Parts: sequence; C-alpha cells; structure tokens
Amino acid sequence: MSKEIISTDKAPQAIGTYSQAVKTGNTVYLSGQIPLVPSSMELVDGDMSAQIKQVFENLTAVCKAANGDLQDIVKLNIFLTDLSHFPLVNEIMAQYFSEPYPARAAIGVASLPKNAQVEMDGIMVL
Repeated sequence: MSKEIISTDKAPQAIGTYSQAVKTGNTVYLSGQIPLVPSSMELVDGDMSAQIKQVFENLTAVCKAANGDLQDIVKLNIFLTDLSHFPLVNEIMAQYFSEPYPARAAIGVASLPKNAQVEMDGIMVL
C-alpha cells in the first residue's frame, strides 16, 4: 500500500524527523501537535486553555490538509504534564468534537517538547 505525506503551512512545521501526518489507504496517522503558533513557531501566549485550543486548531489544520476534519479522528491520544488539567481538556474538547467521540487516552508525562503542557496525536479514518 502506498503512503502520502500530508503537510500544511496552517499547522506548525515539523521540528524533527517526522511528517505532520501520513496517509495510507483511507487512514491518516497524525503526528503529535503541541501548542505552537504556525506563523511564529513559538508556544501560544496564554493559559492552559489557550494551549489546549491551539493544539486542537493545529490538529484541525492537518486534518483539513488530508481532506478530513476532527470528526474523522477515531483515536486521540492526549499527553499532559499535569493530569489535573484533564477536566479542562474535556470541556474544550466538547467545543471541537460532537458525538460519537473518538476513542481516547490521556497520559501524564514528565515533559514535552518546548516545555509545552499538552500534546495530542491521533488516527483519522476518511
């Protein structure tokens, strides 16, 4: 099966040896997104809420570049440096997703790139 590399300037450019997403068949594997502002490649200004929203905006941009949207995500992984932010993730996620929600994992981690407090990746089926 062939693979297609998904790339958009509406999401942060890769800061390592990876692609924003890879499509094979009707499945798109979304790389982790942290709350970088695409135009500056710096972390978004603001509180945890701003970071979570920026991550969803970045994921949205990559989904659109692959001809999909957030609703096409079937598995979402959320990485948090502080799991006490999990209720806030749920609150903001409800603004971006509608039922049926994707399968999901929330994982507490010691640190994330660029000292971000949240990162998300996922799998989308078109």
